[in-house]
Amino acid sequence: MSAVDTAGLPGAPATHGRAYWAVADCWNVVRRGLTYYQRQPVLIAWQLGFPIISVLLYGYVFGGAMKSPDGGSVRDFLMPGMFAMTMAFGFMNTAIAVVTDVAKGVVDRFRSMPMAPSAVVTGRGVNDLIVACAELAILAATAFAMGWRTDSGLAASLGAFGLLLLLRFCLIWVGILLGLLVPSQEAAGGLYAVAFPLTMISSVFVPPSTMPDWLGTVAEWNPISSTATAARELFGNPVASDGSWIQENALLMAVVWPLVITAVFAPLAVRRFQRLSR
Repeated sequence: MSAVDTAGLPGAPATHGRAYWAVADCWNVVRRGLTYYQRQPVLIAWQLGFPIISVLLYGYVFGGAMKSPDGGSVRDFLMPGMFAMTMAFGFMNTAIAVVTDVAKGVVDRFRSMPMAPSAVVTGRGVNDLIVACAELAILAATAFAMGWRTDSGLAASLGAFGLLLLLRFCLIWVGILLGLLVPSQEAAGGLYAVAFPLTMISSVFVPPSTMPDWLGTVAEWNPISSTATAARELFGNPVASDGSWIQENALLMAVVWPLVITAVFAPLAVRRFQRLSR
């Protein structure tokens, strides 16, 4: 029988199957992660405050140097891109959290307990997705206060937020894998050198058509660009498109890219976790 607390799932029968324990143990790992945030208010201030600072910085400091493709409000073009960028940057928080648990022996302790082997990985994913929802809500509220508006219905706007969370979900697996691969917390911090080009070479801030041809092509095929463009379409905000296939099918690719990334990195993350103590 599992040694972890199953109070989060009341009314369970006396005998449980593997599926029940997988969910119960995952939920306990999630509770452990959320409790950690509760006891580390500085971490909450940083992780939830960074999106606000980013929106204010790019919206007010650099916004005057940017142009909207339709000549309208630059914030209407910029904000969906900022949402996508924040969701993409979240994989760094995942990687640092995972490598910290590995370095402190928390993961080894979990592995020594009679709990579902998948719980540590899935629990981290669910925990980070909950935090991502909070980040996205704060971002949207901040952008709204700055004057950003949507020109679409509620269903379309919710679809845009769903695509943004889908991007965050697939990159959680990238963060888990990187957190299990890097040797230390210091090395995890160096992953920002990868995160910045990944987010900057995209349509987050400017249309790819304004870049050199080869760089614009890279930016167009960046999964973050597909999500940013799809979110702009669903929000009814200005969309920068040069007629290329990838941009004309941004809604499709905003679903396809995350599914492909998840299909590749989720098994790799689980396999790496299973090989830690071998």
